[in-house]
Amino acid sequence: MSLFEDTYKTITSPSEGIYRDKGSKFIAYAYPLRGEDQVKERVAALKSEHPKARHHCWAYRLTPDRSVFRINDDGEPSGTAGRPILNTLLSYDLTNILVVVVRYFGGTLLGVPGLIHAYKTATVEALNAAEVVELTTNDVYRVSFGYEQMNDVMRIVKEENLGVLNQAFDNRCALELEIRRLRVNAVLERLQKVTGVNMVYTDTR
Repeated sequence: MSLFEDTYKTITSPSEGIYRDKGSKFIAYAYPLRGEDQVKERVAALKSEHPKARHHCWAYRLTPDRSVFRINDDGEPSGTAGRPILNTLLSYDLTNILVVVVRYFGGTLLGVPGLIHAYKTATVEALNAAEVVELTTNDVYRVSFGYEQMNDVMRIVKEENLGVLNQAFDNRCALELEIRRLRVNAVLERLQKVTGVNMVYTDTR
């Protein structure tokens, strides 16, 4: 992701695709993914749903800058399953996504080229069935201020169309704001001009 790019593509909901070759069946499941902790439970659920399948191979990409990824061949020859799945995610430029391909062995060996083609094609089928959405990369800031600054702060929130994730209004007020990355500097500059406002960066999503 370049310095000036603040969007990324992912899928909105789970989708499926299927590919058959010489009796073997490859069922691909694509899932939107928020964190690595979801991977284990997704794979475990598919293993219990398909207990007779020979392999459950997968790949995922995470984070808006696409920097986190992992692959698993689950017993297939190295480079024939997880890598083609990941390469397909790369070619579609998707992130925050997990694809698991469940293989039922049909009794005939497909060879390395055949396996690569099968895992890639099953993944393509699942991605073609998915709804792809482009999202913005947003930085999250915790903004605190006195009650008397409420109108000034809320005007900026409204004019800049900022997402409010959490809010607490007391003698001292606090907002958790989602600010599109390309607008962060401009928004922070506006907030800094309001007397008594403190801002702390907390997250990127």
